[in-house]
Amino acid sequence: MRVETFTLGPIQTNAYLITVNEPAAAEDGSPQERAIVIDPGVNPKRLLERLKGVKVEAILLTHAHFDHMGGVDEVRKAANCPVYIHDLEADWLTDPRKNGSMRWQDVTPPLSTDEAEYALAEGQILNLLGLTFRVMHTPGHSPGSVSFLCGNHLFSGDVLFKLSVGRTDLPGGRERDLYDSIRLKLYKLSPEVIVYPGHGGKTTIGYEMANNPYTGA
Repeated sequence: MRVETFTLGPIQTNAYLITVNEPAAAEDGSPQERAIVIDPGVNPKRLLERLKGVKVEAILLTHAHFDHMGGVDEVRKAANCPVYIHDLEADWLTDPRKNGSMRWQDVTPPLSTDEAEYALAEGQILNLLGLTFRVMHTPGHSPGSVSFLCGNHLFSGDVLFKLSVGRTDLPGGRERDLYDSIRLKLYKLSPEVIVYPGHGGKTTIGYEMANNPYTGA
């Protein structure tokens, strides 16, 4: 399993490409890369270039704010793969008012996509790339925010950042839910778990428990 980061769009949102090799799958006998994409943001040109020749199994969305879903249709069309999102934000994909793009027209035009193919829920297990991804419903930044745990890798969206946390002043945000998601769910994970946030650099659960000034550790 390899994790590559693509920082996309005007808000510098992290899109993650997770890849594995499928032995001797290509016509020339060489391994073919299989992948999933997490949060393809606005202006995904560099990500699309990287995906050439890669078999993408799915697009996973941590939540449906425009900076995390702005490239969904371009990637879905290029890769012919399904999209997964929590049911609480399913209609945000098709509504620029809900995904925030109508509000931030100084940085993006209004955005909408086709509906997602699959819904996510707390505790759901996704078997992709021969790996297991556990869905953790972690609301607070937005009502349908989820984090994805694969082994010692956690993709936290805009819930937990290095030395910071997600904002809760956007529609559907709730501060108490955010801190409950972090303290009662994410901080129950092993300290060695690597956190890949929606913005900024990666960190670990242990580092945030010891140093994050917002979580009361």
